[in-house]
Order: sequence, then C-alpha cells, then structure tokens
Amino acid sequence: MSEPLHQALGLTDGEYEDIRTVLGRDPNHLELACYGVMWSEHCSYKSSRIHLRRLPTTAPHVLVGPGENAGVIDAGDGIAVAIRIESHNHPSAIEPYQGAATGVGGILRDVFTMGARPLAVMDPLFFGPLDEARQRWLVEGVVAGISGYGNSVGVPTIGGELTFDPTYAGNPLVNVLCVGALPRERLILGRASGPGNLAVLLGSTTGRDGIGGVSVLASAGFAGGEAPVDEAKRPSVQVGDPYEEKRLIEACLALLDAGLVVGIQDLGGAGLICATSETAARGGVGMDVDVAAVPRREEGMADYEVMTSESQERMLAIVTPENWPAVAELCARWEVRASVVGRVTPAEPGPDGEPVGYLRVRDGIDGPVLAQMPAVSLAEDAPLYDRPRRRPADLDDRLADDPTDDEPLDDLAHDLLDMLYDPAWVYRQYDSQLFLNTVVGPGRDAALLRLAGPGLPTSSRGMALTTDSNPRWCALDPRAGTALTVIEGVANLACVGATPAAVVNCLNFGNPEHPEVMWQLSEAIDGMAEACRALGLPVIGGNVSLYNESGGRDIDPTPVIGLLGLVDHLVAPPPAWAWRDGDAVLLVGRRRGEEGRPFPLAGGLFAARRGRRGGQVPPVDYETAARTSAFVADLVAGVCAGGASALHGVHDLAAGGLGVALCEMAHAAGHGVRVDVLDPREVVAEMPARFVVATDDPQGLLAAARAAGVEAIEIGIVGGDRVVVGPVDLPLEEVVTRRRHSLADALGMPALH
Repeated sequence: MSEPLHQALGLTDGEYEDIRTVLGRDPNHLELACYGVMWSEHCSYKSSRIHLRRLPTTAPHVLVGPGENAGVIDAGDGIAVAIRIESHNHPSAIEPYQGAATGVGGILRDVFTMGARPLAVMDPLFFGPLDEARQRWLVEGVVAGISGYGNSVGVPTIGGELTFDPTYAGNPLVNVLCVGALPRERLILGRASGPGNLAVLLGSTTGRDGIGGVSVLASAGFAGGEAPVDEAKRPSVQVGDPYEEKRLIEACLALLDAGLVVGIQDLGGAGLICATSETAARGGVGMDVDVAAVPRREEGMADYEVMTSESQERMLAIVTPENWPAVAELCARWEVRASVVGRVTPAEPGPDGEPVGYLRVRDGIDGPVLAQMPAVSLAEDAPLYDRPRRRPADLDDRLADDPTDDEPLDDLAHDLLDMLYDPAWVYRQYDSQLFLNTVVGPGRDAALLRLAGPGLPTSSRGMALTTDSNPRWCALDPRAGTALTVIEGVANLACVGATPAAVVNCLNFGNPEHPEVMWQLSEAIDGMAEACRALGLPVIGGNVSLYNESGGRDIDPTPVIGLLGLVDHLVAPPPAWAWRDGDAVLLVGRRRGEEGRPFPLAGGLFAARRGRRGGQVPPVDYETAARTSAFVADLVAGVCAGGASALHGVHDLAAGGLGVALCEMAHAAGHGVRVDVLDPREVVAEMPARFVVATDDPQGLLAAARAAGVEAIEIGIVGGDRVVVGPVDLPLEEVVTRRRHSLADALGMPALH
C-alpha cells in the first residue's frame, strides 16, 4: 500500500491536520506541495527556532538582524556591510560540483538582495579521510564547483576552512559565507507592499532541476553505505549558470540605484512559493501568482513543480505598474529575462475577522484559483517543535578518558609532521584578488579587505573575515566548545588588526529526532549566546543544517562561526607570518592550562590523530581572552594604520598548538626557529586566545603587554635551518616539503607551488 501524499511530501500526520485547520478544509495536491517545502526543516527551522531565540541579535550598529536574506551592519563612512552564511551539504554529497556551485550562487543572491554588491566568499569544508576514493572525488568536485562558479561570476574566494575527519565520511559539509557592501541609503528589504504592485520574476527560466532541492534533501539523512548517492536524488540538485548570475547581479543593483524596486527577494530553497509567501508575509499583504506566466525551460511541468522548483539565478522584484516599462527596459539592457508573474493584493478579513494576506496561485492573473493559503502560514507559522533533549549516555566515560593524563609523547616530531598540510592546493584554484581589494587572502588567520567597491563612498576602512569550527571540542562539550570557537574567531581577527563587529553561524548537526542531537544543538546555541554576550557581539544571521547523518550515524556537532571585523584605518598590510632572522619569539596569552593541571590535550588535533577523542576541553575565560585579543589587535592595527612597528610576525595558536603554528611560520618565512617549552605537551596543546609574535624589540613589547594586563613571555629566537620546539628537532626543509605537498599527495594531484 502506497504512503499518503502528505507523507510522501515529508509532512507528518499532525502537520497535515494543522494544514487542514489553517485552511478550514482538505488541502489539494498543489497546496500540500507548497506546505511540504515551506514546512521542511531547512526552510522552517521548526526544530531550532525555539532555541535560536536565545541568541543576542541587537546592537547600535546593527541595521538588519536575523530573519532577512542577510544581516547588515553600519561599517561607518556611509557604508553598510551585508553578510550571510549557508550550507549546501546534502546536495554536495550527491552531486559535488553543482551542489557546491549553486551554494555559492545562492549565497551571492542573499547578499545582493539587500542592495549590497558581493565582495568576497569564504568556504568552510569538511570531508572524511582522504584515503577513501569517494572522499577524494568529493573534494575535487566541491573545490571545482566553488572555483568554477565564484571565478566565473567575478567574486573572490578569500578564505575558509578545510577539515578532514572520519565523522564526515558519510556526510560532507559544504558551508559558504558571502560578504558585500552597499551605500547605506541603498539598503532594501525582501518585503511586498502596495496592493496593485507587480511581482516580477527576474533571471533564469524555471525547470525541474532543484525540485525538492535543499528544502527536502536537507530535511532527511542518508540511508547509509560508503556512497550515499541515490541516482533518483540527482535531479533534486540545482544546476547553476554563473554568467546568468553575473548579469542578474548587475541588473538588480542597477534597478535599486534607479529606485525602481519596492522590495526584492531571491528564489532559493523552495523556489517561487518561498519568495512570494515570504515577501507577502513580511509586508502583511497578499499576492496572486500567475503560474502560467512563469517562463519554463521544460515542457509539461505541473503547477506544483513550477511553484517549488529551486532552479537557480532567479529573483522576485516588487515594482509599481508605472515603473514596469523602465524595469523591463533596464533588464533587457543587461540581457536578463523579466516577467510579470503576479500582483500584490490587500489583506482580507479572515474566518475570525482578522486581516489575512492570502497567497493565491492562479492559472492566469485573473484566472481560476488553483491554491489559496494564508501567506503567513507558509512563511512564519510553520510548526514549532521543542524536541526531546538528552545528554549522551556515554559522555561521562568519554570525558573521563583524558589523553592529557596518559597519552605517550615519545614521537612528537612524527606527530607534528603528520599534522602539517598547506591548503594551497585548494585556494589557489580560487581567484582571491578580484576587485583588487584583498589585502590578506587565503591561508592566513583571517582574510582582510579594503572596504571599497563600485558605488561605495570613499573610505580608508577595512573589513576582516574568518570562519572557525572545532568539532573535536564540541563533541565533548558543545556549550564550551562553541564558546571557545567564538573566542578563536576573535583571536583570528586580531591577527589582522580587526575589532569584531558581528557574528553569523552555520549550525551543522545530526538528526534532530535523536534527543542527543537536540541536546548538542541546544547546548551549542547557549554557548554561542554566552560568548557573544560576554564579548559584546550581536548574532545577525545564520543557518541551521540538520539531518547530517548517514546510516543512522550523526556527525559530530559542527557549529561554524563566521566573524566580521572592522579596521578603522587600513593603509598598510598587517604583519605576515614572515618573521626575520634574529627576531625574538614571544608567546602572548596564557601559557598554562587549568591551575594545577598540565597543558591540555583533550579535543586537540594531536589527540584525535592518536585516536583519543575524550577528556575535558580547556576552560573558558572570556575576560582574559578578550583582553589578550584586543592587545594583539591594537598592535596590528597600528601597523595597518601605517605606524612604525617592531612587530614582524603574528600568528594565532589553533589546531596543532604551538608546534604547528611555529612550523607554519617557518615555512612562510624560510627561517628556522628554536623555542624552549616547559613540558612536551606544550608542543601540541590547544588553548584559546594565544599568539606567537616575532619582534626585534622584545622588551618593548613585553612592557606593553604588562601595561595592558596581558601575559607574555619570550620563548625563543628565529634563525637557522631547523625547527626546534622543545624535544622536537626537524630540518626546515623537511617541514616545508611535508607542509607543501601533503594535501596534493593525498589527493594524487601535483602541488600548486
């Protein structure tokens, strides 16, 4: 016996009854399809909205917070900055090239929907170990998709993350962040208003590619097996056209500059039904949609296919009838298709007498009604679940298995080499210099851009971006692990002289129907909220990606934190990793772990490589972390402002700890280093908000640190052709060779050096 239609569309029996209550009748097939995509986990956040409300989202400089297509802040000098992060995990697992490419396309539209020109993209990527052929196929396809789309559309990819861990073997993660800038007065919202105004569909034709794309694919896990590729799911992955996107960007920005648009919204997850219902609901109005007027690229498409298709490179603009001829003319100039597909309607008295904006799908603008639904019921009144939460039963045992206490440290040189890889094979396939704004590009602690672009007011300001995650910490303590990740992002911004201004997040978790996963998600959100309040950071947007599981096995909790920072005066680049021969090496920040405890190994890359995934994560100390990062940021900002400085190199201590950071700097500079340590664990221990600094004036810098109440100590000297870190003694040539070639060798590719 076949399953009921509503279940086939991903709706539960309870949700079906809710729809009947909303409509006051049984829904038809088209209406069910619309609710199926709009009430999906990906579109409605029905399992996470109750928790996301606990995040701090306001600040004096926040112009637009969560709920719109992108968050927007006031960056000064009449410039606003829009930022957004999204996931395209499930589509990329099925079709890595198009999944990643359309992830880039979608995030670009989120940003230019706000009136901002997209200026840069970042890509946090997570895969399983590269000794599996499928993982190598995924990496190559995803990287090719990001480079193929980003390079073609003309937006630089300036950084990201690259993580390999067994937890992602069945379910890779492909997250994409985009930032753009706009004159403050060009800011526009995705809102319909003015009954009688026209709904105009801009861009590509509508096809069957992407039907049930991210809206459905991202709302269920994979069945399992080494290759979770179901050929029947391939048509659900959207197909992108970056050249169409480029024309669409220019046409939309020109429309906004000309004042021809009342509201605008991109067509992303759930396609036309999402764009029309969301703009109507935000404006408190209704909308009639002429499904027959939607340009199609395939014959015989059913109405529900047209309304729910996620075909790419499409936007919905709300324009007045008198402006329609000018809109059509401008779009024709940019060779962008423009079609009137609907009109705004006034709210009407509902069953209880309250005004209701109805979304009506018609066959012809004045033709028969094929579907009628309250717009707000689709866009804002999806079910809200407070799903059961349960702390993992084995967590206490994992916490007790702390590698700090008993893990052998007999071959740290081998371990250190094993942790080294240079992501250059990936990022050198991306164009990171488009617009010529990139001051610090991929491969460093954070990216740094001049805050400049076509149509922007003149400014000497800069903006910095970083994305950070630590699933190893979060698997042990999602609350503390997420808080530590926020601290890590602030430290990365400090290395390029930026003051943090706003947070966005991409919360990648397993199946929300598993109580352990919901506990992890709730704890992670509380950790983010606590850290952001302590550090004075608003969360201005984000994305929740659930059902990241394969064969019933959930990924480790992977909250990705995106941080946007600002530099007041950027006229010179910040110090690189290029220390100089004879420089003193200083450690800025706490040197010890918890009082009375040795340097912590739990949750670190070293321990994970040894198969040890238990133990207690480092303690969270917001005051010390904030003071230390602010001290480093001030030092670097002085260099960015053109001041004389004895600061020659600065690097945040992150994955792999002190040993990996020193090897990376030695590789970048071509000079060896000799550093003393207190304990062999110090070579690989990971603690937040700590920095390696190279200077030819150690006493001056130490005095400045003391005056700022920041711990700092001289630990070594730059020079020679060896990297000596306590018990580790490696030839510099071996460090360089290993770091330069390890990733390309694992992929079976030539190194791009």
